[in-house]
Amino acid sequence: MNSAIDSLTLDVPDTAAAQAFYDEAFGLGERLRFRTADAASSGFRGYTLSLVVAQPANVHALVDAAVAAGATTIKPVAKSLWGVGGTIQAPDGAIWKVATTAKKDSSPAARTVEEIVLLLGASDVVASKAFYVERGLRVGKSFGRSYVQFDTGSAPIGLGLYRHASLAKDAGVPATGSGSHRLTVNGALGEAVDPDGFIWAPAEVSAQA
Repeated sequence: MNSAIDSLTLDVPDTAAAQAFYDEAFGLGERLRFRTADAASSGFRGYTLSLVVAQPANVHALVDAAVAAGATTIKPVAKSLWGVGGTIQAPDGAIWKVATTAKKDSSPAARTVEEIVLLLGASDVVASKAFYVERGLRVGKSFGRSYVQFDTGSAPIGLGLYRHASLAKDAGVPATGSGSHRLTVNGALGEAVDPDGFIWAPAEVSAQA
């Protein structure tokens, strides 16, 4: 299965406002969709979205654009052992990490995204991994009960599993939360619900969302 995720649908209070924010902040086009929903949730929603970019200047450009458009800074852009990154929370509540493994810039800053990765917080990484493998996803990398990265080939959006508490810690927020994930994953799995309650829908349905 080379194209697991076609797009993501976020449940938001105002679709027009959400569209305007994401167009101004990230410009992800059809990879991100919106639906008005009243599903209640509080605290950590159990997932994060990562934008992987080519260099530190691009991290700053995207994070600055998101904050200017109304996002809240969770972790300011900073250097680490693995590269450069920062984390923000969009007005709709979704948590986004913008990062690069590059330590230095090689070209002028650009708001160009190399890859989008959806990381799902799993209560049991092994069980969630088995769920996805049984449905045809191939494992790219696996680190026991801690982390799984699926080989999604040319899919517009990558997919990984992380221990719930570890994902919250990486994002810089408390691990507690309840209610809806406020997320639907649109792709090749069709209609499915994974062990942690993440909902999948067919890609053709996403086009109508």
